[in-house]
Amino acid sequence: MSLKDWLDKGQILDCLGLGVFAVDPEWNIVYFGREAERITGFSAREAMGCKCWEVFYTEFCNSRCYLQRAMRLGKTEIKKRVHFLSRDGRRIPLEITASVLRDARGRVLGGVECFSDKLFSSGAQAQGTYVDVIGRSAPMQRLYATLSAVSRTDAAVLLTGETGTGKGLFARAIHVNSARRSGPFVSVNCAALPENLLESELFGYRKGAFTGAARDKPGLFEAASGGTMFLDEIGDLPSGLQAKLLQALEEGRFHPLGAVKPISVDVRIISATNRDLTSRVAGGQFRSDLYYRLRVLEIDLPPLRERPGDIDLLADHFLGLAAARYGRNPLTLAPATRRALGAYPFPGNVRELKHAIEHAVILCPTGSIEPAHLPAYIMAGGEGPPAYAEPGKVAVRNIQDRERDMLVEALQENDFSIMRTSQALGINRTTLWRRMRKHGL
Repeated sequence: MSLKDWLDKGQILDCLGLGVFAVDPEWNIVYFGREAERITGFSAREAMGCKCWEVFYTEFCNSRCYLQRAMRLGKTEIKKRVHFLSRDGRRIPLEITASVLRDARGRVLGGVECFSDKLFSSGAQAQGTYVDVIGRSAPMQRLYATLSAVSRTDAAVLLTGETGTGKGLFARAIHVNSARRSGPFVSVNCAALPENLLESELFGYRKGAFTGAARDKPGLFEAASGGTMFLDEIGDLPSGLQAKLLQALEEGRFHPLGAVKPISVDVRIISATNRDLTSRVAGGQFRSDLYYRLRVLEIDLPPLRERPGDIDLLADHFLGLAAARYGRNPLTLAPATRRALGAYPFPGNVRELKHAIEHAVILCPTGSIEPAHLPAYIMAGGEGPPAYAEPGKVAVRNIQDRERDMLVEALQENDFSIMRTSQALGINRTTLWRRMRKHGL
């Protein structure tokens, strides 16, 4: 094949390690590269002819599209950070460059955008970022060095630390910077499903294994083969599944429910917990052999109160994301607001800070986030949202107070996750946000 053939077929772009797509003036995708297929999960056949936002949706699509800006102004937008919403609903950080395409006469033919999900570099580390893991404090710099070493191995990793310290982000960072980066990253919350469903989700089943099993269903272990599986809340794994998980890790194979022959898989395991697994092992609640198999490398993530110097950096990062999400012009944090955030202990850690900033963005009518826009408990200097009052401890409470307590309890039980809390309460996320705003949460 000649070089001209490579250029005509666009194959030279596939050698650059960048995702590339091109659109015509009506925003229909007319080119979709091989790396774009890997990052988005859409094949070129599926993407061709679709509107770009149907395949490549980011937080800027509705208001500040960089590709639209490049085509309108005729100016290349270079190395912009966005979060792409993947086919399975995950937010993936990307670096993009967008430019206009013109013919020999200068007429606009369309636009082209290239993007990469490999954001970590030596320069990025020096600035204090590791994909979505952000910080420049001494504890974080030590952690970056550890993550860099861990990413070069294929060993099992156990992430420990308080709720909200970002264990899921660290797990993804390890995967993205490992030799398995081109493989799948599959996340499983071991506390979110009952034991019978969790087993079928992890290991799959064969047709006829039980009533209602009308066809074979591959498990998540099989789906993660060649990549990384993240087992969150591993301390809550039911005892009945611990032996089967250990066998899968030790032998690299397992039997799906109802299967006669085992399935072999090649999966790296990263697990996480906010529980004290040592005490659970001592109490007979967690298998010691599984514990030692999971913690070949153990990384303890520092709580936010131990790295207060990162609060400003994180707050600015979350402010930009929240402003983009809600279509707001750029916002700033008033000096008094920064002082209030710096004085608060953040028992919910980075997750709580993120939600506090989002709360403030929703309530702020101007371009400056003032202390009054923060959740009331931060300004009160408390230790987090008020705990749910146990029955009998308060004699009389009105309906508004009970509704607020119910919301606080649900948020705490679901680690301040809006999606999980709304599901637990049986309402949609918009309704939950409205009720939280009503109660100043």
